[in-house]
Amino acid sequence: MTLPLNTTVDANDPIVRARFNMIEQQIRPWNVLDEQVLALLEQVRREDFVPPAYRAMAFMDTEIPLFGEPEQALRLGRCMLPPRVEARMLQDLRPQPGDRVLEVGAGSGYMAALLASCTQQVVSLEIVPELAEFARRNLQRAGIANAHVRVADGAHDALPEGPFDIIVLSGSVGEIPARLLDQLRPGGRLGAIVGDEPIMRFTLVRQVENRFEASQPWDCNAPRLLGFPEPVAFEF
Repeated sequence: MTLPLNTTVDANDPIVRARFNMIEQQIRPWNVLDEQVLALLEQVRREDFVPPAYRAMAFMDTEIPLFGEPEQALRLGRCMLPPRVEARMLQDLRPQPGDRVLEVGAGSGYMAALLASCTQQVVSLEIVPELAEFARRNLQRAGIANAHVRVADGAHDALPEGPFDIIVLSGSVGEIPARLLDQLRPGGRLGAIVGDEPIMRFTLVRQVENRFEASQPWDCNAPRLLGFPEPVAFEF
C-alpha cells in the first residue's frame, strides 16, 4: 500500500470536511495510525456506497441500514459497519499488493472497494441477492474492476476461487469457521468479529508454519452474518 495521505481540507466542501473529521475524530483515536490506511479511507469515497436515503450518515460513527426497514435491516445484519471498525480491521489484516482476498458479507461493497484498492483481487460473497446487486453497482460506479461480488452462502457454499491470503468476515459469528481457515494460504490472515453480545472481540487468525495463531486485539459488537451456525451451548 503506497498511497500518499492528503491532509488538505477544503473548508467550503462539506463532504471533504466530513471525511476529514471522520478520519481525525473517529478513526485515529481508535488506534488506526497507519498513514497508508488513512490515505485509503480518504481515497475511497464512502458516501458513494451508502443508500441515497442515508447519504447524510455516511461519515457517522454508526451502522447504516442497507436494505429493507431500518430496524429489520440492522437486526439481520444488512448494514454497513461503522467506519472506525472497518478501518481497524483493514489495518490489522495488513493487505499487500499481491494478496487475493475473500470477503464474506459484501453489504454495500465499501469494504471490498477498500481491499481491492490495495490488493490483487477481491471475491466478495453476499447471501442477499438485492445487496449483492447493490454492491456490484457501487463498485462499478467507483471504477473498481478487481472486486467481484457473488451471490453465495459463505458458511456453506463451495469456494472455487480459493485459497486466499486474506479472509475477512464483515459481520459477527459465534466462532471461527474451520472451513474458512482451510482456505488460507501459508502466511494468510483471517479476521472476524467473534462472540456474543454484550462482549464480542475482533479475532485475527494467522497461518504460521502449518499452524494457526490467534489474537483478539480489540472489542467490538456487530450484527450476525447469516448462515453461520452458533456454538453448541454446554448444558449440565
